[in-house]
Amino acid sequence: MNEPVYRRILLKLSGEALMGGQGFGVDPVGATRIAQEVHEIHQFGVQVAIVVGGGNFIRGVAASAHGIDRVVADHMGMLATIINALALQDALEKLGSFTRVVTAIEMREIAEPFIRRRVIRHLEKGRVVVLAGGTGNPYFSTDTAAALRAMEIKAEVILKATKVDGVYDADPQKVPGAKLYDRISYLDVLSRGLAVMDTTAISMCMDNSLPIVVFNLNVPGNLKRVVLGEKVGSLVTR
Repeated sequence: MNEPVYRRILLKLSGEALMGGQGFGVDPVGATRIAQEVHEIHQFGVQVAIVVGGGNFIRGVAASAHGIDRVVADHMGMLATIINALALQDALEKLGSFTRVVTAIEMREIAEPFIRRRVIRHLEKGRVVVLAGGTGNPYFSTDTAAALRAMEIKAEVILKATKVDGVYDADPQKVPGAKLYDRISYLDVLSRGLAVMDTTAISMCMDNSLPIVVFNLNVPGNLKRVVLGEKVGSLVTR
């Protein structure tokens, strides 16, 4: 069996990934499929932290565009990520993975508050840690939360799960023949305005030399292939 090339990863999931075939909310079938992929790599001994978004319920930016105060809308989005984290925790534990949900907003009855050293200890003890609530601050996306948490826990890579095969020079769902990059630099992503992660997240990764692998989560087994070092998706690096 191949050995994993990463010892500790941060997986960034969008809220939409949990919708499955639904148009809103959490699809238990979709959550289970993702949990199976995570459980499989966890069995290899990979330490897994997950940052999950909340776009399947509400997006702060979109809600504020419709008249809700931006800070209020972002707080609503943070709460949506916690719903998703609990759904993912349930799916993982049904497969036998030990988990912890950790939030940037304190709600001790259902999750632990984010304490960096405690999260690292959970990972070392073989628990999958689901990080919810973004950074706990409005105006910061869950992409930025993923970059921040990855650096805090000393993850070796961010695995950005998407619904396309990697980083393209244009939206492949709108532009036929868009070019897929096997490898691209942080600066090229920023200068070309490519929709990989938001600019704050990319800049943080660039400043701290944290690589990002963008891959298609909808292809079964892709997460395992990335962890085992196969050429899947696009690598964003120096």
